[in-house]
Amino acid sequence: MASLDAVSITILLGSLLVLAGIMSSLVALRFGAPLLLAFLVVGMLAGESGPGGIRFDDVGMAYTVGSVALGLILFDGGLRTRLATFRSVLAPSATLATVGVLVTAVLTAPAAHFTLGLGWLESLLVGAVVASTDAAAVFFLLHAKGLRLRPRVSATLEVESGTNDPFTIFLTIVLVEILLVGNKPWSQIATLLAQEALVGCVVGLFGGRAVVFVLNRLNLPQGLHAPFVATGALVIFALTQSLHGSGFLAVYVAGLVVGNSSTRAHNQIIAFLDAATWLAQIAMFVVLGLLAWPSRLPETILPALAVAFTLIFIARPAAVFLSLAPFRFSTREKLFISWVGLRGAVGIFIASIPLLVGLPNAQVYFDVGFLVVLVSLLVQGWTIAPAARRLRIALRRPDVIARRTELDLPGQLEQELVGYPVVAGSPYLRRGITPSWAKLTLVVRDQRVHTPEEAGAVREGDHVYLLAPPARAQALDRFFVDMPAPAQPDAALVEDFYVPGDATLGALAEIYGLTVPPDKMSMKLADYYSEQFIRPPRVGDALRLGPVVLVAHTVADGKVVTVGLQLAEPEPVARTPMQRVRVTLRWWLSRLRARLRGRS
Repeated sequence: MASLDAVSITILLGSLLVLAGIMSSLVALRFGAPLLLAFLVVGMLAGESGPGGIRFDDVGMAYTVGSVALGLILFDGGLRTRLATFRSVLAPSATLATVGVLVTAVLTAPAAHFTLGLGWLESLLVGAVVASTDAAAVFFLLHAKGLRLRPRVSATLEVESGTNDPFTIFLTIVLVEILLVGNKPWSQIATLLAQEALVGCVVGLFGGRAVVFVLNRLNLPQGLHAPFVATGALVIFALTQSLHGSGFLAVYVAGLVVGNSSTRAHNQIIAFLDAATWLAQIAMFVVLGLLAWPSRLPETILPALAVAFTLIFIARPAAVFLSLAPFRFSTREKLFISWVGLRGAVGIFIASIPLLVGLPNAQVYFDVGFLVVLVSLLVQGWTIAPAARRLRIALRRPDVIARRTELDLPGQLEQELVGYPVVAGSPYLRRGITPSWAKLTLVVRDQRVHTPEEAGAVREGDHVYLLAPPARAQALDRFFVDMPAPAQPDAALVEDFYVPGDATLGALAEIYGLTVPPDKMSMKLADYYSEQFIRPPRVGDALRLGPVVLVAHTVADGKVVTVGLQLAEPEPVARTPMQRVRVTLRWWLSRLRARLRGRS
């Protein structure tokens, strides 16, 4: 019976720790503190040196929990990354994830060497332990502050965070093996790296396709699609690791494949993984906090501070500017990417590898890695939003909370039914405009179901159901809430949106937060195109309207039928002499046409 009681107490303590982590998030959000810091503090307080007094020194369990959590987090990151986004920033992100990590580790090593008295190889291991970034924390903090990054910067950080973890873990394991068994030829190290990357990509690609095949071809019971995907991600991770590949790279690739394929229960899977990754992060950080001994940390606090500030102010900026030199990033974008090199889960997780294998000075590596993460969360975590505003890298993002209902339609994967209550003041009720890819299908009024033709004009209190692609359903929320137009257009609201040519400029201004002259508010988009171009408009013709570019998507009989919206880059673009001539000629032609109209 005593053993049964011990199991019950263990379950009770574990669940209470997770609950404490969840509740601490409310305090962290109120004071603007990074949530990861709150979870770590909960674990430290519950540990042997804290008030909780729980003795925990099982490094193997901590590594297992961290592996499972990190696998789910990386899979979720791949699931949310659009393939077009991935391709557009693959080169700079891959350079940051490889060359950037190596440069960061090399430049951080001298601080560890001179402050900790370690050898150069051991110092390089300290640099490798803290070289990986935690972009998940970055995006959570920006979301909590109501900010959205520029699309290119956001995509670069997302892809970097998904691809630098495997390289950092590989670099750490190679250095640990060299310290344990002696030097390895560099050719052998390069071969191992290529093998891990190749096996990870292949297993991740085929594993992702297998998950998609099962989702779409087998009739799983309702509610099991999302757990199947999460479990499949862990199978892909473990299988790749057993084949001596990078399981972390494999789950990211698998998530990329699943997220960019048409599957059943797409939004159910996203919602389930939201909760799963939250719980995974809480469990990982609480366990890693338990593994830390606060009473021993003061012994290494000064060397750790030296390593942390070298990393933040020298190594990370140098790595970013060097890695992004071949690519067209502005200085402000590079400065921001340098500052948001936030350390988090991966740093402490990697710091547990030397402990796991019993490497000499392993406790020093762990303590330094733990303190560097704390400093990074405190210094960078609290200043990310001000830095984004100061460098003009982020746009203000309004919180959109809409009561959305989503229904899968058996027999096809391209569309789902998305339902909303129609509230007073919503853009849909006031303007009756929706993207061209959303089709009104049903209207529920007074407990009866009507077709759009039967219902006529939509009224307040109706429930409307639209057909929309699953991946875009969330973007419809903005049309069905009663809130003012955003001060700046939101990339998620604008990108890849298409509106009919008979929509007015005033409607776009109201929904998307554009600045339109008062005399143009009632003008239709089709007429606006006809006014701006002397010749008949063509597909692809672009007009800039403040921070948004209008692109003619379809044209019929010389008239624009649908218009695409894209978020324009706010950075001024240097024009060549020929481009300046073209701009001048276009300006003179527009003036000439205006004069001719005035005479007629």
